[in-house]
Amino acid sequence: MSLEIEDLAFGYPGKPVGRDASFRLAEGEVICLLGPNGCGKTTLFKTILGLIPPQGGRVTIDREDLARWSRERRARTLAYVPQAHISFFPFRVLDTVLMGRTAHLGLFAMPGERDRQAARDALRGLHVEDLASADYTRISGGQRQLVLIARALAQEPRFLVMDEPTASLDFGNQVMVLEQVQGLAARGIGVIMSTHAPDQAFACADRVLLMQDGRIVAEGAPEAVLTSERLRAVYGVEVCISRVPGLDRPVCTPRLSGRS
Repeated sequence: MSLEIEDLAFGYPGKPVGRDASFRLAEGEVICLLGPNGCGKTTLFKTILGLIPPQGGRVTIDREDLARWSRERRARTLAYVPQAHISFFPFRVLDTVLMGRTAHLGLFAMPGERDRQAARDALRGLHVEDLASADYTRISGGQRQLVLIARALAQEPRFLVMDEPTASLDFGNQVMVLEQVQGLAARGIGVIMSTHAPDQAFACADRVLLMQDGRIVAEGAPEAVLTSERLRAVYGVEVCISRVPGLDRPVCTPRLSGRS
């Protein structure tokens, strides 16, 4: 199964944001999308998910146009993980994850034991089952992000769209989330995630999309796409892509101008 984006134009009524987006996401693959703030990454994701209609082109799964799918069928195939957030309501973690089962329930149906088991399995798969009875508003940022991933997994999707899943997390929690992204891909789930950190793409991505002004300007393996020249052109800063002894991937460090 593959998710394909074909010549997609995206935006809002009277406000085009991007165009000519084309790429393919296979099951078990991780794609990282990089680009400066305001370039259209979140709008592209919302269009892929069907939250806003395409302004041109199409989104397909195995050549079927998702525009013709019911919302329920789409939700059973595609899941979304937003940036970590604080809920105003003190739901238990298990209840928060159980919300992901909505895609499998009828309009007035209540979750059953199979749904609760799916929620528990999602927590267990991310090694946070001990949080099931905790208050979602009182756990750490990294734990909240893992709970949001578990909620998405409870949908039993084939593809996962993650909007800056490590934003505002400390270093340890960022590593925790990236390890789980790799684990999801190993389980056959296709993942596309946005990030502002080239090092994260070097660490976990099979392919990288580099976006600027609403268009994908480069696509390919991380080392081929994330060059000093391209990052300077997109972000307007000088960086150094280098190798560190004992590490099997490059690292990206800024070249600071210093003070006179």
